[in-house]
Amino acid sequence: MSPLNAPLAPLAITMGDAAGIGPEIIVKAHQQEPALLHGSFVVGDVGMIRCATKIVALDGEPPWPVAQIVDPREALGLPPRCIAVLQIGAPLESIPWGAVNARAGAMAGQCVQWAADAALRGEVCALVTAPLHKEALHASGAPYDQFPGHTELLQDRAARFLGKPVTDVPVRMMLANDELRTVLVSIHVSLRDALAAVTLGNVLQTVMITHHALSRLLGRSPRIAVAGLNPHAGEGGLFGREEIDVIAPAIRAACAQGALASGPWAPDTVFMRARRLAGRVDEFDAVVAMYHDQGLIPVKYLGVEKGVNVTLGLPLVRTSPDHGTAFDIAGTGRANASSLLEAVRMARTLCSAGG
Repeated sequence: MSPLNAPLAPLAITMGDAAGIGPEIIVKAHQQEPALLHGSFVVGDVGMIRCATKIVALDGEPPWPVAQIVDPREALGLPPRCIAVLQIGAPLESIPWGAVNARAGAMAGQCVQWAADAALRGEVCALVTAPLHKEALHASGAPYDQFPGHTELLQDRAARFLGKPVTDVPVRMMLANDELRTVLVSIHVSLRDALAAVTLGNVLQTVMITHHALSRLLGRSPRIAVAGLNPHAGEGGLFGREEIDVIAPAIRAACAQGALASGPWAPDTVFMRARRLAGRVDEFDAVVAMYHDQGLIPVKYLGVEKGVNVTLGLPLVRTSPDHGTAFDIAGTGRANASSLLEAVRMARTLCSAGG
């Protein structure tokens, strides 16, 4: 067993954007399932977490205690009903809830960078990231303004650690809940660029990353359905030739490398065939979708509160909730911690499965 997956390594949770719901859902997660969160720590700002404990304090109970730590291992020795926080940078002051703030964006980027590096060094078993705000991240300036979001920032840190160019560390986004798993060929790009990204190489790479990651998680080769790009998967070339010229050859190549992949299937029905329901036999373990919205709308429709984002292809375990910063309700105490709890649960499962 590698140091990264050592059973006694703590789990890191980045605070996300301080102006969003990240601090609140972290505190609520501790309140709701202290045993699950025991041995974890927050990478963020002590003051913001303490402020969040007051916002979400249960009626008649004092705010949860917050302990500042300087070493991740200290989190393992704290009592279950205590939130450990490792302060990153100078303390934040006067960050208003629910508004884009460059300082909050910069700290969010710093937290992810620190936690990713710690995971790569084997100091934490996994990384769970609370939501950051892409506009605030960009407003913070260099170096974080070059990254569209978490995935690209983590990919950059992994490439630096491995001494490789970013192109040699391909990653993919998987969104999963109790009923469905979907993996994306492209992530945060325009629809026009997403269509251009549907190449034989990209589709093949996505299928194989999915195959290797889910094989570790499931303990067997996953059944992978590959969605078509066009309506009805092109209808034999009537609605486009991407299925014939690109996607089908990629599926054949993946099968030749040992993957249990099939398709291209009509994208308007394949997600229903992969849905896991009680009393029903599902056909697939995951669906490879050709672009962001094609894959994420079905999963999110089933319930954002249960969705988990998993980054596949990294030499570390990273999960996150399936929602954003929710600036409209930040600071009100109304945020739902369910998706964060599922992300922590998934991270611990992946660690147990060897990443």
